[in-house]
Amino acid sequence: MTVRTRIAPSPTGAPHVGTAYMALFNLAFARKHQGQMILRIEDTDQSRSTKESEDAILSSLKWLGLDWDEGPDCGGEFGPYRQSERLEIYKEAIQKLVDAGYAYPCFCTAERLNEVRKKQIENKQTPRYDGHCLNLSKEEIEQKMQAGEPFVYRLKIPTEGSCVFEDELRGEVSIDWSQIDHQIIQKTDGFPTYHLASIVDDHHMKITHVIRGEEWINSTPKHILLYEGLGWAPPSFAHLPLLRNPDKSKLSKRKNPTSIDYYKDAGFIPEAVVNYLGMMGYTLPDQREIFDLEEMSESFDIKRMSLGGPIFDIAKLKWLNGRYLREKLEPKDVLNRLIEWKANPEFLGKILPLALQRLETLSDFFPLAQFLLDDIPNYTTDQLVGKQEALEVAKLLKIAEWEMEKMLNWDRNYLSQLFQKIAEVEELKLKQVLPAFFVAFSGNSISLPLFDSLALLGPDLARTRLRTALEKLSAAGSGLSKKGLKKLEKEYMQKYGNRID
Repeated sequence: MTVRTRIAPSPTGAPHVGTAYMALFNLAFARKHQGQMILRIEDTDQSRSTKESEDAILSSLKWLGLDWDEGPDCGGEFGPYRQSERLEIYKEAIQKLVDAGYAYPCFCTAERLNEVRKKQIENKQTPRYDGHCLNLSKEEIEQKMQAGEPFVYRLKIPTEGSCVFEDELRGEVSIDWSQIDHQIIQKTDGFPTYHLASIVDDHHMKITHVIRGEEWINSTPKHILLYEGLGWAPPSFAHLPLLRNPDKSKLSKRKNPTSIDYYKDAGFIPEAVVNYLGMMGYTLPDQREIFDLEEMSESFDIKRMSLGGPIFDIAKLKWLNGRYLREKLEPKDVLNRLIEWKANPEFLGKILPLALQRLETLSDFFPLAQFLLDDIPNYTTDQLVGKQEALEVAKLLKIAEWEMEKMLNWDRNYLSQLFQKIAEVEELKLKQVLPAFFVAFSGNSISLPLFDSLALLGPDLARTRLRTALEKLSAAGSGLSKKGLKKLEKEYMQKYGNRID
């Protein structure tokens, strides 16, 4: 048997460091067993999937050196490698499941489902589908379909017993079927959900080992049931512990920079990032702290992985990155990395037009441009607040953070429109809104043109600086309280529309 693993990111946002974490262990396992790792794009959420996000994911993983053997960019025997291009394959699987009695159509409206959920919560029950459409007759189903009623397909879950499976890391796992919901496996738009598509793709792409995050443990019974309904043998499963914030909560962009691009833009080198991700879940037999992908793959034994929640600590990553710069690279190599990073003509050439009107000597350039090269600029809370009320500044910063999360295009014009929108909605003049943002992004109340600078800074560094500014205010006792944040979020959704987490 040839070992085949996969990663399957969704192109719905910035490339997540958790994707790199999973890719690393899938790749190490495949290489240890002389197998292959496949990259598949799970873009069934058409409302949120973008080509820009897909390109960013591929680019960031390649920057880290986490390459794949088959994928949308390089092809392979079992393509296509985008789920949106495999719809006919899923339709065949759905029909097979329906014929075998493992799936059924559900015509319940969103209003009915919301009402059921509301009553279940009131009765202190776990919210789940109540099986309303489970026993519809063939005649009723045909009548509803002919009438054009929208429907989904759901997975029929056993009413008794439990699902028992073997996890490569955790041993035998048993989950009662009573805990499993009747999962939607095909949406009203004809697109499959993750649960069906991943099973069908893993089978057709001959995936032998599914190595994924522990959040999927409770979904594994659904997946095993789908394999059974389709008459296929399931792969081996291994569920890795998730990366955690220092407070042990799941790694999230609200508390840590989660985009791979952030670490690239902030001046980390890819070898150190990969090394650090490896340290999160695995220790080499000789206990070395510094190792590369090849060394990790040679010694890799998935059963030696830690099940403890690994803490993603940027300070530790910076320490490791510093060791790489000093111990693993020659000075000439560090210079080349600096030039490649931001001391290159292309990047400096974008800054120069912004700075030119403020230059009297060449030496003026670098102080003006410094904030575009920094990770986090230095400033005080007094500088940040200025002549405004601290709480009002905190509210504006938070609103901007939420609005930036929704931005699909990151350029000067869109950024200008964002701040104009905030000023209009909050019934303020633009000059009343911007001062705090100059300080938060540049460290100074007067700087290079804000919108142009933000476009160069990029979304990941910009959002991190906003979060840092908010943390400074909170640490000084002048930020948003939990109650205040909840109130602001409610007001925000009323005035600006739904947030994107």
